[in-house]
Amino acid sequence: MADDLGYGDVGFNGNKEIITPNLDLMAKEGLKFTNFYAAAPLCTPTRASVLTGRSPFRQGIFAAHTGALRPAEKTIAEVLKKEKYQTGFLGKWHLGWLEPDKIESRGNYSPPWHHGYDETFATKSAVPTWNPTKTPKGWTSWGAQKDGSWGGSIYIENGKPATDNLEGDDSRIIMDRAIPFIKKSISKAKPFFATIWFHTPHEPVVAGPEYLAKYPNLPIGKQHYYGAITAMDEQIGRLKTFLKDNDVDENTIIFFCSDNGPADPLAKKGIASAGKYRGHKHQMWEGGLRVPALAWWPKHIKQGIVSDFMATTNDYFPTILDVLNISNNKKIPLDGVSLQPVLNGEVKTRETAFASGYQRLYKNTELYAYIQGQYKICIPDKGDKMMLFDLKNDPEEKNNLALEKPELLKKMVAELEDVKESWRLSREGNDYQW
Repeated sequence: MADDLGYGDVGFNGNKEIITPNLDLMAKEGLKFTNFYAAAPLCTPTRASVLTGRSPFRQGIFAAHTGALRPAEKTIAEVLKKEKYQTGFLGKWHLGWLEPDKIESRGNYSPPWHHGYDETFATKSAVPTWNPTKTPKGWTSWGAQKDGSWGGSIYIENGKPATDNLEGDDSRIIMDRAIPFIKKSISKAKPFFATIWFHTPHEPVVAGPEYLAKYPNLPIGKQHYYGAITAMDEQIGRLKTFLKDNDVDENTIIFFCSDNGPADPLAKKGIASAGKYRGHKHQMWEGGLRVPALAWWPKHIKQGIVSDFMATTNDYFPTILDVLNISNNKKIPLDGVSLQPVLNGEVKTRETAFASGYQRLYKNTELYAYIQGQYKICIPDKGDKMMLFDLKNDPEEKNNLALEKPELLKKMVAELEDVKESWRLSREGNDYQW
């Protein structure tokens, strides 16, 4: 998973400037989603949905750094560990603190090794995408230190601060741990589950010299942004080559997506892009929620499928269980559906609705979106009222139909309220034994 990668920030979604040959080829060789949603328009909540198949609002995770992954939540890693899988987490965790004795003002201690992962190489949150232990030149915001060190997150490797191989491209640093983890699993003839969450292209986004050189005619901000994405793409290609060279590619499925739309400042500067879609991270417009996504599984997924099925990050958990024929606890409500029929080319339309939320009440932010079929209701941004859009005929959300279709608006608002009540019951203890 990429971090803050906009819908329009990859070649396979039509960007003609950016260099992402590996992702573009995987989209051609596998299935490209054109209608894929992050569970929330920002990082921490979406990450919780990926691992559990449940809306972050069910889990009490309303925004970044608010709360953490609860011990009772069942993750993909925990389920697969019971099935004798080797489990590894590599990259940006952002679902809780990693250091038990380092008390911080927001969040809770909840590291990946508490949630089913055997091997870990993780940061609590963002780091620079080049030289992740150093403050980038010209960066004066959070994490910056006068001595040139990085004052934000550090890498924790299997419970201890990492000390070596921390220079250069951050995506390579992550993949340098991911590939040995997978190689060790293969050598033991053990199945593996690797969660690889890149920091790219979250700010501070910095590209190394060879990647800057690939974009000589672009403004420096775009050189760094595109260069970091190209470096990440290179590492994804490296992973794909490794799987093929070790004859496990046809028995390995790769899912790729972003955790939300492009970051607000970079989108406003014209550096990052949500493509034709309106809005960016922290908003319920399509640009904040709709993200680039693909699935790659040689000899299992028919090549060249372009699917407009409405898929979400909530769907990964039930999909993986379905693919592996693992039963799930029916008493625990999921918000996702299995995508296996979509991967098989059998289903093209989602029967269930998708609901999303983002909340920071101390800032008077309480946003929601609810999509059923071609229609979407949403409170796009702070201070807005509920709006209604026909995404089939107006994907760019230019025409608010709230006044034209009041009965439909009323019906969908009532359905959203039912979902919100279900979320409330879950997070207040209805799903767990006390």
